[in-house]
Amino acid sequence: MTFASMWADLLPIGRDAATGGYHRFAWTPPELECRAWFLDEARRRGMDVERDANGNLFAWWHPEGAASQGAGSQDPGSQDAASGGAVLTGSHLDSVPGGGAFDGPLGVVSAFAAVDAMRERGVRLRRPIVVGAFAEEEGARFGVACLGSRLLTGAIDPARARALTDGDGRTFAEVAAENGLDPDAVGPDEGLLGRIGCHVELHVEQGRALAEPVGVASSIIPHGRWRFGFTGAGDHAGTTRLADRRDPMLPFAGMVLAAREAAERNGTVATVGKVRVVPGGVNAIASSVTAWLDARGPEDDAVRRTVAEVGEAARTAARPHRVAVDVAEESYTEVVDFNLALRDRIGAILGGVPVLPTGAGHDAGVLASRMPAAMLFVRNPTGISHAPAEHADTADCLAGVEALTAVLTGLACG
Repeated sequence: MTFASMWADLLPIGRDAATGGYHRFAWTPPELECRAWFLDEARRRGMDVERDANGNLFAWWHPEGAASQGAGSQDPGSQDAASGGAVLTGSHLDSVPGGGAFDGPLGVVSAFAAVDAMRERGVRLRRPIVVGAFAEEEGARFGVACLGSRLLTGAIDPARARALTDGDGRTFAEVAAENGLDPDAVGPDEGLLGRIGCHVELHVEQGRALAEPVGVASSIIPHGRWRFGFTGAGDHAGTTRLADRRDPMLPFAGMVLAAREAAERNGTVATVGKVRVVPGGVNAIASSVTAWLDARGPEDDAVRRTVAEVGEAARTAARPHRVAVDVAEESYTEVVDFNLALRDRIGAILGGVPVLPTGAGHDAGVLASRMPAAMLFVRNPTGISHAPAEHADTADCLAGVEALTAVLTGLACG
């Protein structure tokens, strides 16, 4: 299968015909169809497929003559460990609401294409190569980004993960069980982690910073998500006097404005992109509003200060309206500096390419706490991401495949 044919197979899955945006939420029919595509591609290449207890998918290409390693198995004398650990690549297949085509899938398609290129060139592996597809990377269904990799590495408590709910009030534990996972088994997998030596994730660049076809990530800036709850009192929109109202929409509106002002003061970015209003009637005063704040910045202190200022502004705005406010941190990731030795080695393999930080979170950033990790970026001429206009030219995508092929060859054969 060529890059173009694999891309064509994935392109229509979960796409909104009216907007062109993608809706591939974890364990919904479109994302399950993407998972089926992954399994087909892996088996077509004779790769050993395993799904870990957290729903992450892994397709293994072992060195010639090496015995396959079963899911979760690890022996200190195994082929994988003796050869220095497998080289993990890939990305994710889920999307944000109305997302673009490239965020996540480009890395998975490119990984399979790189495997094909290496085989066509007769490359002989010393270490296994693993193509991965991580679960719930975007957090669009259960609210915590990179949930699959966080569970795998122990970055989130399994009990908390099991209790996470989606927009319909269904828990992660329920959904996991319906999809063949044991909810009691989710969590760190030291055996699997012990079989992997490093991780290289290819991803479309999600801004306008990359002027050349391919670049390498230096770091991921601090970022997190906070849930703001505003509780007032529901009532009739036409018969309730203004003085009698406890309308949570008013302090919520103040919070949105405060986020922009706090970000400008602190040199960060802050976004309120998701809100739920109860009961949500045109002719009813809301009883509660829940809003999510995404805050990111170059330094931890700046991000924390931004969130604290937004919280204080929300509480100040709520007092005259007799509205209660609560703020909860749902996830936070401090600055991730990718492994310098691995980054330099990749730079040497590629002959010198741009090195740049990113404001977007990735599974590679989570895995970096447990193994050397790196990222390759493919140029995005629009600079737009998490939206239908997200794009990468075919020539740049193929350049990305060639770069990933060279990197995987260097790491798995050196």
